[in-house]
Amino acid sequence: MVEDDEEIQPHRTQIPTRRSTDEVAAFLQFIEMENFKSYRGHIVVGPLKQFNAVIGPNGSGKSNFMDAISFVMGEKTSSLRVKRLNDLIHGSSIGKPVARSCYVTAKFILDGERNMDFQRAVISGSSEYRINGESVSSNTYLNKLEKLGINVKAKNFLVFQGAVENIAMKTPKERTALFEEISGSGLLKDDYNRLKQEMIVAEEETQFTYQKKKGIAAERKEAKHEKMEAERYTRLQDEYNEKQVEYQLFRLFHVEKDIQKYNADLEVKQQELKAVEQRKEAADEILREKKKDAGKITRDLAKIDQEIREFETQLNKRRPLYIKAKEKVAHCKKKLVSLQKTLETAREADNAHQQDIQKLEKQLSDVEVLKKRFEDEIENESQRRGKSVNMEEGLVQEYDRLKQEAEATATQYRSELDSVNREQKSEQDMLDGETNRRASVEESYKKLSLQREEAVKRRDKLMDHIKSSQAALEEQNRIKDELRRDVGSSKEKIAEKQRELENVRDQLGDAKSDKHEDARRKKKQEVVELFKKQVPGVYDRMINMCQPTHKRYNVAVTKVLGKFMEAIIVDTEKTARHCIQILKEQMLEVETFLPLDYLQVKPLKERLRNISEPRNVRLVFDVLKFEPQEIERAVLFATGNALVCETPEDAMKVAYEIDRSRFDALALDGTFYQKSGLISGGSHDLARKAKRWDEKHMAQLKMQKERLNEELKELVKKSRKQSELATVESQIKGLENRLKYSMVDLESSKKSIGQYDNQLKQVQTQLDDFGPKISEIERRMQDREEHIQEIKENMNNVEDKVFAAFCHRLGVKNIRQYEERELVMQQERARKRAEFEQQIDGINNQLDFEKQKDTRKNVGRWERSVQDEEDALEGLKIAEARYLKEMDEEKEKMEKFKQEKQAKKQAVDDMEEDISKARRDVANLAKEIHNVGSQMPRRTALRFPLLRGSLDDAVRQSDVDSTEPSTSMMNDNLIEVDYRSLPRELCKLKDDSAFKKMNEQLTKDLQSKLDVLERIQTPNMKAMQKLDLVTEKVQSTNEEFENARRKAKKAKAAFEKVKNERSSRFVQCCQHISDAIDGIYKKLARNEAAQAYIGPDNPEEPYLDGINYNCVAPGKRFQPMSNLSGGEKTIAALALLFSTHSYHPAPFFVLDEIDAALDNTNIGKVASYIRDHTTNLQTIVISLKEEFYGHADALVGITPAEGDCLISNVYIIDLTCYEDK
Repeated sequence: MVEDDEEIQPHRTQIPTRRSTDEVAAFLQFIEMENFKSYRGHIVVGPLKQFNAVIGPNGSGKSNFMDAISFVMGEKTSSLRVKRLNDLIHGSSIGKPVARSCYVTAKFILDGERNMDFQRAVISGSSEYRINGESVSSNTYLNKLEKLGINVKAKNFLVFQGAVENIAMKTPKERTALFEEISGSGLLKDDYNRLKQEMIVAEEETQFTYQKKKGIAAERKEAKHEKMEAERYTRLQDEYNEKQVEYQLFRLFHVEKDIQKYNADLEVKQQELKAVEQRKEAADEILREKKKDAGKITRDLAKIDQEIREFETQLNKRRPLYIKAKEKVAHCKKKLVSLQKTLETAREADNAHQQDIQKLEKQLSDVEVLKKRFEDEIENESQRRGKSVNMEEGLVQEYDRLKQEAEATATQYRSELDSVNREQKSEQDMLDGETNRRASVEESYKKLSLQREEAVKRRDKLMDHIKSSQAALEEQNRIKDELRRDVGSSKEKIAEKQRELENVRDQLGDAKSDKHEDARRKKKQEVVELFKKQVPGVYDRMINMCQPTHKRYNVAVTKVLGKFMEAIIVDTEKTARHCIQILKEQMLEVETFLPLDYLQVKPLKERLRNISEPRNVRLVFDVLKFEPQEIERAVLFATGNALVCETPEDAMKVAYEIDRSRFDALALDGTFYQKSGLISGGSHDLARKAKRWDEKHMAQLKMQKERLNEELKELVKKSRKQSELATVESQIKGLENRLKYSMVDLESSKKSIGQYDNQLKQVQTQLDDFGPKISEIERRMQDREEHIQEIKENMNNVEDKVFAAFCHRLGVKNIRQYEERELVMQQERARKRAEFEQQIDGINNQLDFEKQKDTRKNVGRWERSVQDEEDALEGLKIAEARYLKEMDEEKEKMEKFKQEKQAKKQAVDDMEEDISKARRDVANLAKEIHNVGSQMPRRTALRFPLLRGSLDDAVRQSDVDSTEPSTSMMNDNLIEVDYRSLPRELCKLKDDSAFKKMNEQLTKDLQSKLDVLERIQTPNMKAMQKLDLVTEKVQSTNEEFENARRKAKKAKAAFEKVKNERSSRFVQCCQHISDAIDGIYKKLARNEAAQAYIGPDNPEEPYLDGINYNCVAPGKRFQPMSNLSGGEKTIAALALLFSTHSYHPAPFFVLDEIDAALDNTNIGKVASYIRDHTTNLQTIVISLKEEFYGHADALVGITPAEGDCLISNVYIIDLTCYEDK
């Protein structure tokens, strides 16, 4: 039997209409088994016929026969329903294998002539393969089977039990996998995927190199353009230099005339420069001294800060110790109070105990005195009576004789009296025992009551201690929570603040702008603040009050606002004029003002807000946020009805193609289409200006940075409370442990109290039981006492007769009067003595019990505890005072250091002020040196035409000996300028006015050429080198592109080859099955109206998608496969099996109970179909239905035999010798 969760692969059923040329016709003749599963010993199944049926009861081993066929055909262990190969040996299932090996042999007849045996054995837990008795490898074994048409992977030679319906219900993808296995196209799947990936990669590489080639071509075009620009710029620069040389020669020509005068001035200026430099050196020296002093004070200040931090650390360390000591003192006080209360209670108990002992001793003394007095009285009376009443010797002898006679006469009565007395004495002993037991139980009751009282007192003390401990624990937890919040939240907040600070720093780093630009903007903002202070009605600059709703609009808004970005918005024209007057008075830069009452504003066109095509078109006014709302007119004036679009194409369409009207429209990149027809594009300068929207919150970022730094310092201080938190947690742990033990002790006390209560109840029950028992005994004794009196009366009657004369002579009424007088006296004395003894014993027992308590020891123990706790409290108070004193001393020292720090900080501030002043002095002197130096002759980088000497040599010599005027003059004489290139009209000027006029003309011409150069953006002067480099890149890229294209072409060819091969195999198999399945289905259904067809989802490459399989049962409309009945699914699955098997068929086909879901009619159809094709199809079926196996050529009967495990017996019956009915 196949496990339910095991997937059954479809199998190719045998309609051998197509056989590969390299396959050999084979016929399975015998299956030999030895000790395989349930087949014990050597079993031979065969000879097999074309149509063989395996029959037998359930559990007889039919499926084991199928496992044997699967095993010898090379099936894996997992498909044989065992975990290990050794489990295949007979008896292994019960742990008693009959042998160490087993094997199965399949004997084939090839081409009807020669034999070939395939044997697979299990030896020592591994498989051994043999062909014709020769050992071979598993691959060789499987290859030989494939040559016979047996595909182990596709399982084209068997169908497991219950797998038929699963075959019909396979998904299209699973059906595709089956067809790939059958057709052999699946063997090309890995090559197909690999070559396809290589082709895709090659095509992507080709596309990448093509794009790279296009980019480099564009780069070469740009390099050519840059080269032209560089050449033009160089030409203009040369013209400018020539003009500058002409101008300088002109000036030099006329300056030489004044050289003598200027030489004297130069000497004076040099002296002035030397003096100023000396003053600067002195100022530098002062600045260095100031910096040195400032550094020393700063170091002292840092040292003080370090000492303050150390003191704070020490203070933070001592504070937990002080808190701990304080908590210990409080706890010790509470404990001392509790101990004192306990001691007082113990003392009171001891006093009461001593009083009880004294009282008992007094009672004992009194009883002993009474007893002695009683004994004295008895002694006196005995002496008195001994003198007056002494029985005479004769009377005594006569009394004894008469008594013996009376006793002899009353023997019967005396025996009865003795018996009754013995019973009475037994009852008395019982009564005494019960009384003693009751006294013992009462003593136990009293003792248990005292123990319960002690337990109740301990419970109350524990409850008080627990309450105080819980209160202390709550307080410590509160302190811990506060510290933890400070420390824990400080850590989290420190991390958070550090992240925020890092974020702010990143923003500041990203938003850094030029310092000069910041200074200029700061100056502009100071102008606005000046206006706000002096003139009411000034709002602010437009950029400070507006902000785009999203960064994507920054460039577009900047383009629209233009010069109005920096405009100052005021309320009225009068305010604007007042501000302009202030600008003139302060000699400040020119500013633009927007008076709200003076602006001519056009209303917004609402229809522009409803433009749907192109998408995302919005008014610039709508993408601006501004505050306050009073400046709306100014914003509307600056933006107008301008529209912002996503792309330049959308902007052009909106500007010129909507509603036959024109509008101002611009794209997000700054391309501006004006309704007048002007078009301006975005530029680098525009993008730089657009960054102003991000820069205006720089001040806020800096303020936020300072605030975060301060908060971080405070949080770091709080995080230093970790040691204090550890101390508090230690105290909490100690409190929790003590509270835990107290709770355990409390529960134990409560449990003890409960036990005492139960014991008291039990003792009380015992006491209650004693009353009825004692009463019953006393009742019986009373009854017996009456009986005794009756017997005694009878005895007395006898005695009266015997003692009549004796009594008459003594003058007594009867002998008993005489005896009673003596006996009563003795009994009374005995009773009295017994009472005294009982009182003395009771008092002694109670006194012993009281003395055993030893309350004095308990008092001493509690006194020692109180004394120890007082000593501990005193020590803790001393420690607390010491810690407090140390903390106060640390605080005083820290306060002194803080005052010293404040003084040092003031000194640092003063020193910084002095340093700033010295720096200003140095800067002023440097400026003065610069001014003096600027009045001296400057060097130029221009090359002048010279007749003699070199200008560079003269300059170098001048640098060496510039301090000696004579040497400088000599240097000037070393060169001679060539003025021949200077036009004659520039040399012959009549007077100074002509010189000035010509100088202005030349300056103007020179400035015009300089303006032209400045208007031209500086080109790339290395454009030629760039062009050469790009040309080399173009060549290498072209080669790379050609290589990639060839590689892609080669990869595509290889892929197409594998694709065509795979497609050919799959399509050939699919076409064969498609052609065969309809006819097979019609034959199985025995009805020409039945239809079956398969079709691929992807006709181009069918192996990439699913294969659909549909059947139309006779007399029914089309339904999905899942809606067919069980029998219809089985017929459809068999049609698919037989049709797939017809493509590269196996030599035999094993079917395991495929008729399970078929009725007798359909079984007959299937059996007849198989019977009709037995000439080319060897079939082995396992079936339990006579309608099926009745058509077979041979029956293989399998029956179970008795044994420790299943043993299968095999019987072969040849049915070909019988005629069909």
